[in-house]
Amino acid sequence: MNKNRLVYLLGLAGFIVMADNWVVSPILPAIAGNLGVDVAQAGLLITAYMIPFGVFQLLFGPLADRFGKKQVILFSVLAFTVATGLCALGSSLTGLAVFRALTGVFAAAVMPISLAMIGDEFPMQERQSAIGTFMGISFLGQGLSMAIGGTIAYLLDWRGVFAVYAAFSILPAVLLLANYRKLPSTKHPDSKFLAPYGKLLGTRRSLFTYLVVLLEGLFIVGGFSYVGAYIAKTYGFNFLTIGLIMTAFGVLTVIGGRVSSKLAARFGARNVLTFGLASAAAADLLIFFFGGTLPLLVLSVALLGAGFIFTHSTLLTRATEFAQKARGAAMSLVAFFFMGGGGIGTALGGRIVAASSLSTLYLVYGIALIVALALSFVLIRDRVVEPDENKEEIGNL
Repeated sequence: MNKNRLVYLLGLAGFIVMADNWVVSPILPAIAGNLGVDVAQAGLLITAYMIPFGVFQLLFGPLADRFGKKQVILFSVLAFTVATGLCALGSSLTGLAVFRALTGVFAAAVMPISLAMIGDEFPMQERQSAIGTFMGISFLGQGLSMAIGGTIAYLLDWRGVFAVYAAFSILPAVLLLANYRKLPSTKHPDSKFLAPYGKLLGTRRSLFTYLVVLLEGLFIVGGFSYVGAYIAKTYGFNFLTIGLIMTAFGVLTVIGGRVSSKLAARFGARNVLTFGLASAAAADLLIFFFGGTLPLLVLSVALLGAGFIFTHSTLLTRATEFAQKARGAAMSLVAFFFMGGGGIGTALGGRIVAASSLSTLYLVYGIALIVALALSFVLIRDRVVEPDENKEEIGNL
């Protein structure tokens, strides 16, 4: 299969997964109201999705390395479609949390295995551009998810959102089946199941990268999870309007994904990472100080999207350098720390909201992102690892 077509096909699968991943945020107030719980309690639905999403990376990555990436991703997309449909049947917070957890389990395979396939097919000089395109398409799903989810919730209800998303999920499943024979699938039957994780976490360069990914998940995803609730409380807008405002996040991720590689080539990857974290911190602090002014709120949401994509695409590209024979494991660790961090950050955010206010959450997380920026500047350096050097650093995985 043509490499660019592969990126777009994987991007479509990522589009659906990320659309479903973030859809709870704009409809969180609707779910809370319908189930008779407060927003802080309903926020546990995001954690229920993200924690299994992160944990099961550790299973799917080695499985893909050993048995083939296309085999694992096809199974996961099919199971993800069923699990998403089950979410429409949730009649209690506990039941819905269980279905969201199942969705997170099967969604876990799509992003890291897609990124590992891109890492297999694209040389380093083309990789960040391909990853940026893939991430841009995927997070366009996130952006449009908010508008689409808000519209469906406005016209129908929140259950209709999950039913429609299950229907959408059928498309990438059908396309993966139709192109199955053409999909690349590098296998390493001799790869050890858990050994790559020990080596990756035992090497300073990769360990520091995963630490910054964890901080990114904690404070960017953790803060973004409550943007919909903040808009609803501050302005009293309906779910359609909330979704449209939050689409600014997705639009900036698409734009940022297209230009991130060019900026990295011109200014250096570490500078792009610094700009991303600084943008996310500025977004949170703008919400705290000026969130009551609508144009500045929209700007804040857009800055959060730019901050996310510049940070994440840089860290993802860096992680593809770590292990050629265990690239699935390397990318799974990225998703594990990112989504696990996002789940923990959302749960901590719920506690902050319950103890104080939504505004306080953005002050705390804005300051935390400044600290993360300072740490990343110390821990992350611009340096491309050549294949021979990589073998020495990470080991022959």
